[in-house]
Amino acid sequence: AGSRLQHEYVPSAHLSAACTCLAWAPAGARQTPGKDGPQRKKRKSEVGEVDKQLDILAIGTAVGSILLYSTVKGELQSKLDGGHDSRVNCVRWHQDNCCLYSCSDDKHIVEWNTQTCKVKCKWKGDNSSVTCLCISPDGKMLLSAGRTIKLWDLETKEVYRHFTGHASSVSSLMFTTVKPMNESKPFDGITGLYFLSGAIHDRLLSVWYIRSDRKEKNAVMSFTVTDEPTFVDLTVSEVKEEPVKLAVVCRDGQLHLFEHILNGYCKKPLTSNCTVQIATPGNDGDSTPKPVPILAAAFCKDKQSVLLVYGNNLQPIIEKVSLNTSESHICLVRDIQKALSLKTDAAVTKVKTPVVNSDTKVLVPGIPGHSTAVKTPASGKEKKKNKRKPGETEESIEERLGALDIDVSKVKTPGGLPQTDSFAVLLVQGLESNDAEILNKVLNTRKENIVKNTVARMPIHAVIPLLHELTKRLQGNPYSASLMVRWLKSVFTLHASYLSTLPDLIPQLGMLYQLMESRVKTLQKLSRLHGRLFILVTQVAASQAGQDVPEVNQTAKLVYEDDSSEEEGSDDEMIADKDSDENWDEDDETEKSDEQEMTVEKEINGDSDLEPENESEEE
Repeated sequence: AGSRLQHEYVPSAHLSAACTCLAWAPAGARQTPGKDGPQRKKRKSEVGEVDKQLDILAIGTAVGSILLYSTVKGELQSKLDGGHDSRVNCVRWHQDNCCLYSCSDDKHIVEWNTQTCKVKCKWKGDNSSVTCLCISPDGKMLLSAGRTIKLWDLETKEVYRHFTGHASSVSSLMFTTVKPMNESKPFDGITGLYFLSGAIHDRLLSVWYIRSDRKEKNAVMSFTVTDEPTFVDLTVSEVKEEPVKLAVVCRDGQLHLFEHILNGYCKKPLTSNCTVQIATPGNDGDSTPKPVPILAAAFCKDKQSVLLVYGNNLQPIIEKVSLNTSESHICLVRDIQKALSLKTDAAVTKVKTPVVNSDTKVLVPGIPGHSTAVKTPASGKEKKKNKRKPGETEESIEERLGALDIDVSKVKTPGGLPQTDSFAVLLVQGLESNDAEILNKVLNTRKENIVKNTVARMPIHAVIPLLHELTKRLQGNPYSASLMVRWLKSVFTLHASYLSTLPDLIPQLGMLYQLMESRVKTLQKLSRLHGRLFILVTQVAASQAGQDVPEVNQTAKLVYEDDSSEEEGSDDEMIADKDSDENWDEDDETEKSDEQEMTVEKEINGDSDLEPENESEEE
């Protein structure tokens, strides 16, 4: 009534196995004392209360298990496993015998015995995933739908009728009548009843009629809405001429109300009698009213007023509205902010502040590398300082950090790269959550020292999971394998002592050994091949280099000659007179050799002393 959260339950595996569907067990369908031992006798007043109160909630998960949660005890009562391999799409309780029916993406429907938590029966419901179920009013038939709709006989588990269904997956199925309209024939529990179906991405809700013959498979009438229906509620028609009232909430946040007597075929889609929207008043500061989405709607017991749930999913507002007007469009003006602020003020706080004595020392958990010196709260003088006077300015974040005594330079890392200790933390997180993104970020580092430090700082329990991950990646493409080998090397060098203590090391690392052996087996052949190829390639390169050398031009670029050999001789003689005999001999030899060289040079160039014309040209 106060639209306040009464109870919250988060399953332990809510991240890996998200909740996909729920269903309340029928009132009084409490489990018999199987696990909890003999129950005490209940007082008369208690029995009445218990039977009215809804207690057990069946929760289907994304991994195929179903949880039975007791809201009265506030604990998980039991877990139904082994029925489905894939996401559970819908769970439905049987009215009478405590059976639970579930359907899944694995194409099967399962009948559970909730007393023993075992599968009672499992059968294939469709060729594609089964998305919705509904049990007939007498409890003997079951409607199931993927895209086509089937009516099953629950005793024989055989298809009783087929219906065309929708083009997309069916999201809602419900019976609209309890008794057939023409009461001339005896009623067999199912023939003559109408039921309603809605599907995702489909703006038409279809009504189907169950006939005695199998010929007719199409819808008898349909209701049209503005967007995909997300929540459907109806009042069941119990008397012959009583109209069925239908409340449909669409994805666009509008509520459509229909009222119609189901009496046979209707060709045109029926439009809504009334459309309800909610908007903000748009008075303070923001002049334009904004739409407020309606999340769900349900008829109250009087079949006149409607409970509306609107706002956001985290803090919805629930309100009872009586809609007995003849208008075709109603817009309710609601100030959400005010309603929420009133709600939060009224909420009772459960947070208690501990009284800390000045002598006690407080220990704070910290990540290595981020240790802070905790200052114990001082005596009364300082406590008064904290209360700010109206005129004072508030401390800046920097000052507060200074007061916390954290060395800011340590916290900020150059270039925004994670440090090795955070790499180790990231690696452990990635291995635990099996998050490919985190693992890629860590394992694709090329720096040797980061790899070594990360492996050194890693907790021991993460070594084996890391080895399994590396083994998996080694089988991938060669580029990643070359990176993983670095990690393997450092794991084996740093954690060899730990690994040698494991009794089941060989089976744990079996895959890795096989990988290494198969890789090393071909090493010798590859090396030989490499050697031969290397020789071939070098020879080819050498022969090419020999061909590519340009031919040297043999003609001399410049020849230098003296005027005449006689002058040289006379000069030499003058020097020889001055020098000793030995020197004279040496000079004579050099002179001869000079002359010889000159003549050779001339011969090469095709010149000789006999041609004086050439000589003058050269000069």
